[in-house]
Amino acid sequence: MLKDNLDRNVAAISANYDSSDEIFFGKPDRHFPRRGEIIRMIKDIRVLLFPGYFGDESISNSDPTYFIGETLIRVNHILRTQLREAFMFRDGDKLSAEEIAAKVDEVAQAFINRLPELQLLLLKDVQAAFDGDPAAQSKEEIILTYPGTFAIFVYRLAHELYVQKVPLIPRLMTEYAHSKTGVDINAGAQIGEYFFIDHATGVVIGETTIIGDHVKVYQGVTLGALSTRKGQLLAGIKRHPTIEDNVTIYSNASVLGGETVVGEGSTIAGGAFVTESVGPNSRVANKVEVTVREPKKN
Repeated sequence: MLKDNLDRNVAAISANYDSSDEIFFGKPDRHFPRRGEIIRMIKDIRVLLFPGYFGDESISNSDPTYFIGETLIRVNHILRTQLREAFMFRDGDKLSAEEIAAKVDEVAQAFINRLPELQLLLLKDVQAAFDGDPAAQSKEEIILTYPGTFAIFVYRLAHELYVQKVPLIPRLMTEYAHSKTGVDINAGAQIGEYFFIDHATGVVIGETTIIGDHVKVYQGVTLGALSTRKGQLLAGIKRHPTIEDNVTIYSNASVLGGETVVGEGSTIAGGAFVTESVGPNSRVANKVEVTVREPKKN
């Protein structure tokens, strides 16, 4: 009885394998980047950009060049290997091996060349967290422990690959950060410098969101779309809001829609639901009616 049941289920699942384009078992020509390798690369880059915080590396004060060079070589190797898998997944039936190799070379060089600038940008994000949170005792504490800072770090790496139209890898990166922090920043979002997410739980920032400089958001904020019922017909269309410079958005507020602009210097109250643009220096309040009842008489 048990064997018959097992055989029946084995046959049924095997048939599903054969009938589905999404299940790649037994198809050696199909390729995926490896999630574990992507995570290893993220960790190597974090050690590189924030040395002494996340590894047991020993760095000479007078000459850190060996550590930097060795780490860059390792990152470059992982990146190129996984880029090849990603491009083979999407373009393997359209491009030659030589064309895939050329794309890998172009993207990897551009990414590695951006790391010094990303390091400076990330240090501004750390400064934003320190300036914006009176509970922070030091910038070292922020680098070591703040989940929002980690989510922004991963986003900034993923965004560099997103703008070069790399498939799969940017999403793998941001979903890793999402799983670790509860912060979901799509790699396609455009985020300026000096960005801070306070408390960093439940924040959602959609793909076509544009965020300026010196913006601060709190837990539970959604920068999202008004509707995605049209599905793939909306791909490539701006459907998430624009947040201009020096805006603060408090907890559990939702700002929705591709045409919605929050003007420079504005403040969005906690729990507000914003679907229309507001001008510069606006204060959007979530009005709650409070009724005070008379106490019951005995």
